[in-house]
Amino acid sequence: MRLTNFSDYSLRLLMYAATRDGKLVTIEETAAAYGISRAHLMKVANLLVHAGFLKSIRGRTGGLALAMPPREIGVGAVLRATEPDFALVECFGADNRCLVTPRCRLRGVLNEALNAFVMTLDRYTLADLALRPEDFGIAPPIEAVPKPNPQKPHPQKPSRRKPPQDAI
Repeated sequence: MRLTNFSDYSLRLLMYAATRDGKLVTIEETAAAYGISRAHLMKVANLLVHAGFLKSIRGRTGGLALAMPPREIGVGAVLRATEPDFALVECFGADNRCLVTPRCRLRGVLNEALNAFVMTLDRYTLADLALRPEDFGIAPPIEAVPKPNPQKPHPQKPSRRKPPQDAI
């Protein structure tokens, strides 16, 4: 079984957005981070917005952000929204013309395997897939370093010299 590039890109876009902790991401920066087509990513983003996984902010300073916390975005739900079908073989599809379908045992085995695959994905959320910004080459946010207050004297540093030991 092979997932479509569309599903792959969908999961990648969601994973990238999850690293930004609510900050907006753009199609351009996400496409650059993964080295994938901006045009394909636009289509992916559109579907993810309509499916309720992402929210879109329009305008010059706009972008995309997760529409809900990563722990509420199920991997199985994303794939159900992005995969056109899970027809592993012809007999799973509507245009099945296989002569042995009524007696075939393969269909049941493959259906069982597909259900196990989807059930496994349902156990995971985007939070389970989340990476750190550094994994994408994004510098971590610089925490504000407190500036020294000129009105307060700096505390004395303790001496590093050992105190003399009394002879007994």
